[in-house]
Amino acid sequence: MEGTIKSPANYVPLTPISFLDRSAVVYADRISVVYGSVSYTWRQTRDRCARIASALSDLGISTGDVVSVLAPNVPAMVELHFGVPMAGALLCTLNIRHDSALVAVLLRHSGTKVLFADHQFLQIAQGACEILSKKGDKVPILVLIQDPLVQSVSGKKKILEYEDVVAMGKSDFQVKRPNDECDAISLNYTSGTTSSPKGVVYSHRGAYLNALAAVLLNEMHSSPTYLWTNPMFHCNGWCLLWGVTAIGGTNICLRNITAKVIFDNISQHKVTHMGGAPTILNMIINAPESEKKPLPGKVSFMTGAAPPPPHVIYKMEELGFLMFHSYGLTETYGPGTVCTWKPEWDSLPREQQAKMKARQGVNHLGIEEIDVKDPVTMRSLPADGVAMGEVVFRGNTVMNGYLKNSEATKEAFKGGWFWSGDLGVRHPDGYIELKDRSKDIIISGGENISSIEVESVLFTHPCVLEAAVVGRPDEYWGETACAFVKLKDGSKASAEEIISYCRDRLPHYMAPRSVVFEDLPKTSTGKVQKFVLRTKAKALGSLSKKGISKL
Repeated sequence: MEGTIKSPANYVPLTPISFLDRSAVVYADRISVVYGSVSYTWRQTRDRCARIASALSDLGISTGDVVSVLAPNVPAMVELHFGVPMAGALLCTLNIRHDSALVAVLLRHSGTKVLFADHQFLQIAQGACEILSKKGDKVPILVLIQDPLVQSVSGKKKILEYEDVVAMGKSDFQVKRPNDECDAISLNYTSGTTSSPKGVVYSHRGAYLNALAAVLLNEMHSSPTYLWTNPMFHCNGWCLLWGVTAIGGTNICLRNITAKVIFDNISQHKVTHMGGAPTILNMIINAPESEKKPLPGKVSFMTGAAPPPPHVIYKMEELGFLMFHSYGLTETYGPGTVCTWKPEWDSLPREQQAKMKARQGVNHLGIEEIDVKDPVTMRSLPADGVAMGEVVFRGNTVMNGYLKNSEATKEAFKGGWFWSGDLGVRHPDGYIELKDRSKDIIISGGENISSIEVESVLFTHPCVLEAAVVGRPDEYWGETACAFVKLKDGSKASAEEIISYCRDRLPHYMAPRSVVFEDLPKTSTGKVQKFVLRTKAKALGSLSKKGISKL
């Protein structure tokens, strides 16, 4: 329009770096990070992040370079989420469950120039560097993150240490901000249920918007206290490492997570918010009574990463937690939907309320639109709660693409949507409900069996701690449901009992015909590795028409 212009006065590229700059002023003396006896204020955190950026610049890091970190939920992870982008670089947070061989693959693929490694994972990092060296690849500069709460790793002074990096930097370093808000800020390798991780690129713009969306969908107010029970390396802590900063919150860092540690920290620090996969929920609701403590106030808990069984949500709310259910993927910066509560659900029985809350819900404010489409025709399916298709996203908090994999990016974005690979239905009220991953759906005698629905029933059994369902070959039906079950300590249940329990609560074709009792293999983000279980189920052999496993 005449008289309007775009200028530095009315346009600044969006970046989470601005959150830290503001909080260092507004919340200067408020506690930003707590880790045991160690704590920092927001003023101190801003200073340390600027020094890290300065030191990285002195080490030769420039715009567009990749800096990786292999560490649990410790203060360095909070600082590197700002210090690395403030140097103009991309932060790549590596899965702490990876071995040296896979870390080496990711370091090579990303072109990592500096690798920060926590002392607990130093041998894995060194092993990865040795693999690169032997293959003639460039080896990144290795920086050791010592734990301030334990004795330093001895005999390692030849390695540059994290606090040395902080000390060598200058606090008045001229921070590098993005020229274009769509420039990359981080790189996240998919942790998931497949064996070939892809490098998902996030932008400053997407990180900024999803951080604010995550704050809103968690109903966070100024200066919350956030307990880190979800991995900081996963989707940059669901973007809450940036989001908590935006509102001057306090990050309670935990190296090791147990039920006792969770209840102790909630009580000690008066925690207001936390998050995690259903595995964390299970840990909490099944804690021994001797470890449980009354909550000092309402604790909001955002769950995601895997569909939570309604029974587990119900038990969490009985303990006093306020549950928020979100859904997304690494490609959507973590949370992309939220199951926004409707007032008309208040009058439903508690069990039915939990079922409604277990839906994946509607798009949050950073995602423009979600839909359920036929993956072949690409047409939208009716919102009848029955027609099952693939869940798709479009909006400003969908990834830039997959690093060095144009074909995979093109395939993921076909038709102008991001195709999730998740199968679901849309209910008449517009809410999405997942039924399965496209590769996890079980087709038995031409009928689709949702592993999520069967698992939800299994979780209501009083003896079941964890459960996962996959297809097993069946001579007559093609495949049938096979349940892998971990029982609660001290509990006993037979395969026949579990099968009978399911048959009483599900259509008979959906009930498992075989049950295996064992620990479930998981990623560190709490997702069950179903590709491992499918291999095990296949190895059990094909069921005969009348056979029921008695494993």
